[in-house]
Amino acid sequence: MPLSPALALLLVALNLGLIFVLFALPLGTRTVKATRVVSAGRDRLWSALFPFGENAGWSGQRLAVEALGEPGLARMRLGWEGRDGKPIEHLVRLEDVVPGQRFSMRVIDDSSLHPTFWKDYRDSVELAGDDDSIRVTLSRTDRYRGAAFLIFRYFAMRRELAKFKRWAETGEYSSGGIFEHPATQIGFAALSVLIMWPVFGLTFGGFLLATVLTAVVALHELGHMAAFRVMGHRKVRMIFLPLLGGIAIGGRPYDSRFEVAFVALMGAGFSAFLVPLAIAACVYALGEGWLVTATILAMLAGIGALFNIANLVPVWKFDGGQVLRQICPGPVSLALASFLLLLALLGIGREAGLPDSLLMVSGAVFAILSLITAGTGVKPRHELKPLGGMERGALACALVAVFVIHASGVLWASARLADWQQFERHHRAPAGQLAAVSYRPSPTP
Repeated sequence: MPLSPALALLLVALNLGLIFVLFALPLGTRTVKATRVVSAGRDRLWSALFPFGENAGWSGQRLAVEALGEPGLARMRLGWEGRDGKPIEHLVRLEDVVPGQRFSMRVIDDSSLHPTFWKDYRDSVELAGDDDSIRVTLSRTDRYRGAAFLIFRYFAMRRELAKFKRWAETGEYSSGGIFEHPATQIGFAALSVLIMWPVFGLTFGGFLLATVLTAVVALHELGHMAAFRVMGHRKVRMIFLPLLGGIAIGGRPYDSRFEVAFVALMGAGFSAFLVPLAIAACVYALGEGWLVTATILAMLAGIGALFNIANLVPVWKFDGGQVLRQICPGPVSLALASFLLLLALLGIGREAGLPDSLLMVSGAVFAILSLITAGTGVKPRHELKPLGGMERGALACALVAVFVIHASGVLWASARLADWQQFERHHRAPAGQLAAVSYRPSPTP
């Protein structure tokens, strides 16, 4: 059965609430800890954990450490790429150093991120116990806004410590982890389908809707990944989060405003090529009498258009907000463009038949969320390369084109809603009756 307006509003509110908790909720200063008992000598462990130890590069994260003139001050070259393709460098200060037992480290400067990112950060290591069984404790203190980074750091520390234990005891080190393994991500996608299925109704149609929505999310993130590749990222990956969607991750920080806008826009931009193809294939399938195939293609086109146009909403953390922040030169033009884009989105929703009350509430929620999440991005060490006039114009035209394509897809799908309802009634008929149905949905867009 189709998703009711009340249930749709509940689903939107739930996702926006999760976004607020994950990315905007002020949590203050928090400390995350991870502890493991490692069966290895204290000297071996200290030589790997202390930056100046002979085994400090055991994981490949530290490429080189250089002591500076001031006691406790060091320059650390890391295994992660900066925006220029070179290794990121940290200027660090070591404190409370007791050889073989503990030390703390602060980051004073960073070649990639602005120093304010590290102003509340403190990393501590402690070794306790006898020489045959050492309890290793990692602690990281920072100020957090949103639970996402806090949760990420906790699990990253646990994985780092597990890898360290294996290296210390066996001498073996393996990169990567279970979470980003393709099999795990496929499992998360399947779990997302199962979570969404009851929301759309425990019917064959509900299962199709949940499956198609999951596929649409994957295709959207595939567009971001393709954009990262085009912009020169050597490593890209996608993390699928059940219910919330997915996240495409590049291999280095952004280098220019054009790169930020292009990567953000290509999520919906990639699907803008697929939605017209799905509509054309649906019309062809209808002409051939392939009712089930046509229905699946109609869902792919409609859900794809709706999901991607929703991602163009001018909210700070959404793709549309990221694109507008890059192409609008000042706060006045940004506010005006955001208002016009939101107004256009609400207008499309009204033309598609959504209730006015739902549209008003959705507009208010998006506006509030945009204000709440404003300024939550990570500031780079140096300003991103600015946009030229031609680049700004090209991105603006691309944004309008992508919006128009997905808006057309939404309106086309809304016109087919009556056909979908009739299909649902026929599909619930006893076995053998569906083939005898002479009904054919209208093939006209």
